[in-house]
Formats: sequence, C-alpha cells, structure tokens
Amino acid sequence: MADKTLDTLFHDTLRDIYYAERKILKSLPKMARAAQAPELKAAFEKHQAETEGQIERLQQVFEIIGKAPRGKTCDAIEGILAEGEEIMEEYKDNPALDAGLLAAAQAVEHYEITRYGTLKRWATVLGLDDAARLLDETLAEESRTDEDLTTIADAAINAEAMRPAA
Repeated sequence: MADKTLDTLFHDTLRDIYYAERKILKSLPKMARAAQAPELKAAFEKHQAETEGQIERLQQVFEIIGKAPRGKTCDAIEGILAEGEEIMEEYKDNPALDAGLLAAAQAVEHYEITRYGTLKRWATVLGLDDAARLLDETLAEESRTDEDLTTIADAAINAEAMRPAA
C-alpha cells in the first residue's frame, strides 16, 4: 500500500471537485429553466458560464501536478443536487420554489467554497503557487456568487415565498 501524503490528498480532493463542477454544470440549465424570477434565472445562467471557466482552471491545475483531469464520484454533491431536484419537484408552480432553488444553489456554493479554500491552502503548503493562484480565482468567484444569491434572496425572493399560491 502506497503512502498517503498531502500530495495524494490534494489530488483526490481535486478529482472530487472536478467531478462536482461537471455535475453542477449539467444541473444549472435545469435550475435556470425552473426559476420563476428573471434575476434568479440570469444568476444561474451567469454561473453556468463561470463554471465552464472553473472547469478549465481545474484542468490547468491537473496539468501543473502532472495528472490527467479525471473526476472521482463526489457523494456530497450528489446529495446536494438531489435535494435541489426534490425542491424543483415538490415546489413546482409555488411561490416558494425560487427560495428553495436559492437555498439549494447556496448549499452548492458553500460546498465549493470549502473545497476551493482547502485546495488553495494545500497548494500553497505544497509549493504549487500557480495552482494556488488558479484555485484562489475560483474561490473568489464562488464567494461572489454566494453573495449575489443572498442579494437576490433579500431583494424579493424570500418575501415572495411567503405569499400563498395563486
């Protein structure tokens, strides 16, 4: 059995977030279609474009460490996305749908923020400065997306969710 080091853990976690980002990229168009508020739909569409860039940056990190970009099943993101699917089914055509979609999207963002924060720190410790810079760029995008979603929720979505269905 090979020794498991921080290098190994970094690579395994990189594979995890690579898988997660690719799953998220597939789910964002469905979330955008389900969203009722135009500003939420636009936020999902914007994040879809950002996610494509994030996947490209992850591929660059794989290149930096000399590994092929391959994902590893991420049970956490599978569960978070399944909850989002459940919200879309259970709250379809209801005022609370967008609030639920926002909550599901923020669960995704918070997961990504923890992963990218950890990977950035490990890259720094491992002396992978170029990788740390790429991971920091994505971490900043994920944090901005989370803040944007909060702004959208506070502006109207949460208040709309309190109204009874028409």
